[in-house]
This record gives sequence, C-alpha cells and structure tokens, in this order.
Amino acid sequence: MSNTSKKSRNNKGSLQINGFDPIYAKNFAQSQYLEALRTNQITFAVGPAGTGKSYIATAYAAEQLYYKKIDKIIITRPAVEAEETLGHLPGELEDKYAPYLLPVKEILEQLLGKAFVEYCLNSGKIEAVPIAFMRGRTFDNAIVILDEMQNASPNQMKLILSRIGENCQYIIDGDETQKDIRGKSGLEDAISRLEGIKGIEVCRFLDADIVRSAMCKKIIQAYNV
Repeated sequence: MSNTSKKSRNNKGSLQINGFDPIYAKNFAQSQYLEALRTNQITFAVGPAGTGKSYIATAYAAEQLYYKKIDKIIITRPAVEAEETLGHLPGELEDKYAPYLLPVKEILEQLLGKAFVEYCLNSGKIEAVPIAFMRGRTFDNAIVILDEMQNASPNQMKLILSRIGENCQYIIDGDETQKDIRGKSGLEDAISRLEGIKGIEVCRFLDADIVRSAMCKKIIQAYNV
C-alpha cells in the first residue's frame, strides 16, 4: 500500500481497500454518515435517492470484510419492486432474489473486484437473505445491510432487528418518499422507537446532499416541490 493509501485509510472522511482507489466523502452529510458507521452498532440513513446511502454503506462493509474485521456481509431488502413479488419471477429462490441483490452486488464488484465477490458469495462470506427466511437466525461477526427499507413493514423490521448478535453491525437505509407499500413503513416505525438509544444513530440526507448527478438532483427537487 502506498503512503497516500495509508494516509487515506486513516482519514475519517474516506475508506480504503488495498489495491483500489480511496473512497472519499463528497460532502458533510456523507462524512457524518461515515463517522456514524464507525461509532455505532446500528445506523439509519434516510433521505432522497442519489445521496450515496447504499454506496457508503456497502463500501464500509466491503472495507471491514476485506481487512477481516468481520466474517461476512449479509444483504437484505424487501421484495417489493414495480408491484412484483418473488413468486412472479422465474427460477429458484436464488434466481428470484438476484434482482434485489444486484444494486449492492454491483457496488461490491466495483470495490472488491468481480472474482473476489463471486468467491465470497460461493463461500458464504457475502450472503443475500430474503426477509421471509430470517426467522430463527442470529447474525454474529457480521455487517447486515438493510437496503430500501421504506418498503418493509413494522413486523418485518422487528424480525430483522431481533436477529442482531455479537459483533454485529446493522446499516439501514431508505427513502420514505419512495415507499411502495400500504400502511406505515417499518423504517419510519423503527426510527420513532429506537432513535436516541445509545449505539444507534440516524443520519438524515437532504436534496442538497444528492451527488449522483446534477440532473438527478434537479429531478428529485422537482418531484419534492
């Protein structure tokens, strides 16, 4: 690792995986998010699309796995997309759930390389777990990424949160304005119950924090008028 890489890895506003370019926080909100991930067992990241919520979460988890701070990454998200469910998709369970894993998998491949990610998937170091199959499990020595959780019900969120074990960290993200389910969101419900508990932090992103592209920011702002 070069001296520059060593310096970057020690920077509170950056992440560094050996052999890959450092990842720097692009604004104050992302820097605060990274700090929350480093100091809390459960971190919520809520706000509009394009703010880097999923990317930062996945990059942090990838760094922790690469340097063997954890044994595995668990990825889950509600099976709610374009009014379809797992039962409407062809193939076995793994094939059906693949579209929901894809956004996080693409980030992991960018950060760790496709071959390493495939190895981790095959060996169980990276695991995608549908919410419906979580009952009875305990997650130890792991980071659990809960993506797009505005589409989880309060009961689903309770089920997931109660799986937390020793040396386990949860990163939960979502955007309440993109909720596709009826009734109260499990994300909203969990934050209302858990915010303020030591070891749990809520990071809130605003339209001004969008970094995906200038056009993305304009579109989100137009819809939020």
